[in-house]
Amino acid sequence: MQINDCVAVLTGAGSGIGRALAMALAEKHCHLALADVNPSALAETAAQARALGVKVSEHPLDVADRAAVAALPQAVMAEHGKVDLVINNAGVALGGYFDQVTVENFDWLMAINFDAVVCMCRAFLPLLKQRPAARIVNLSSLFGLVTPAGQTAYCASKFAVRGFSNALRLELLNTPVGVTVVHPGGVATSIATSARPAEGASEQEMQEKLVQANKLLRMPPPKAAEIILRGIEKDKPRVIVGNDARVLSWLERLLPVNYWRLLPGLATRNN
Repeated sequence: MQINDCVAVLTGAGSGIGRALAMALAEKHCHLALADVNPSALAETAAQARALGVKVSEHPLDVADRAAVAALPQAVMAEHGKVDLVINNAGVALGGYFDQVTVENFDWLMAINFDAVVCMCRAFLPLLKQRPAARIVNLSSLFGLVTPAGQTAYCASKFAVRGFSNALRLELLNTPVGVTVVHPGGVATSIATSARPAEGASEQEMQEKLVQANKLLRMPPPKAAEIILRGIEKDKPRVIVGNDARVLSWLERLLPVNYWRLLPGLATRNN
């Protein structure tokens, strides 16, 4: 896919991988329709991207709001006149084990991490099909490949993104629209610190989990964005970001049921 002079819609653009992707796209002269739930963070990203000489529109958006997502294509078309690339990057995390997580929190996470991806694809697919070449990029996770204890909600959402993306890719084989699913490993973003805590978990337990998670988040977001963008340009169906994700991906393929025996930390609970 040729990125130059394309128009990309990017959710979760206010920070982390989203902001890094916005910068990487702008450097390749890709015009941007940026969306984020945080208007001030969104404005910061937009200003940085505009400084690179591309057209940028800002769209404050709660991706869990289906009506707002459905209205987004019209707003983007009014600003840019076309859409070539949709990157579903927005996501949240939720701490705690399944029996500690409320129904409301589980549904909150699924609405943002999975339902919003489906709604974005449904909203923009008609526009993408009008282009000679277009692409949907959905961010799953390392936890869309393996399933550690204490991540039932997050794994459910990211495996759902993976399955949805893979099936959608096959359905779109005879169209101009390609589909890429991305599995980032430990990227140094704020997702762990901003994770919503489970009501049933103690403060000490959540703090221990946070310290453990932050130790694994080491790759700089610009490096992750570079890998993702390279995969988009090469029309890759799947992009795995980071050595940790690659190793665990192979381990899961070799031992799809018993890989956790080699990684006991993924399968243990502290009580």
